[in-house]
Amino acid sequence: MEGTVDGFRYGAVTPVAAYVMACLGGALGLRCIVRSLLNTDSWRAGWLALGAVSIGCGIWTMHFIAMIGFQVEETRIGYDVGLTVLSLAVAVAVVGVGVFIVGYRAAGRASLALAGVVTGLGVAAMHYLGMAAMQLNGSIVYDPLVVALSVLIAIVAATAALWAAVTIRGFLTSLGASLVMGVAVSGMHYTAMAAVSVHVHGTTSSWAGDAPTSLLLPMLIGPVIFLVLAGVVVMFDPLLVLGDGEWNRPAPEERAATAKKPASRSWSGG
Repeated sequence: MEGTVDGFRYGAVTPVAAYVMACLGGALGLRCIVRSLLNTDSWRAGWLALGAVSIGCGIWTMHFIAMIGFQVEETRIGYDVGLTVLSLAVAVAVVGVGVFIVGYRAAGRASLALAGVVTGLGVAAMHYLGMAAMQLNGSIVYDPLVVALSVLIAIVAATAALWAAVTIRGFLTSLGASLVMGVAVSGMHYTAMAAVSVHVHGTTSSWAGDAPTSLLLPMLIGPVIFLVLAGVVVMFDPLLVLGDGEWNRPAPEERAATAKKPASRSWSGG
């Protein structure tokens, strides 16, 4: 029989919370990428890795917060722990590939296109792997056209986000880009969920697993704490705090060397 699917069990609470987490992960990731481009001699790989993990955690957290609001009235829903954790690892790893492509190959069209496709496919892979982790008394069926649309949205969103990371320097403009990224990522998720229909096996549920919140809420604690700590690192980094006017100024050593050169010329001329 066809199951009755409801993606908004708790009303606007889960979509809004999911959007906030997507924006937070996107904002931190974009700022980390910007930081790696501002000073390429200052642990670039570390900043890119932090950005990749921030974006991956933000997307993963967004997905599973949104899934707390998903229910099928005729059956209970649970999640396989292994696949749920694997979806987080895939999100971080594949997003990391895209971030490092941009970080080390600069902002050429080919690099952005490649990084956007890889990152977008990573976001989509995370989503559908997370869906594969669902356990219920039935089978999930997808509309292929809507699935293809969700993947396209993921690729476009990822490309736009990476473009913003390498072209936008100001804090407010980066914040605006992260808000747009949150809309795109959330839009991808709910587009993908629109492709879902559930065929329930029988009229009563034979699966008696735990409620989704009993697994998802504890698992969400780790990524949320990481995002908070990453936010602290980004907030207190001097290069990001100084602002646009300070980023392009030479380092103190360079300014000192520059100041000495005119004096040297003046002495030799006398």
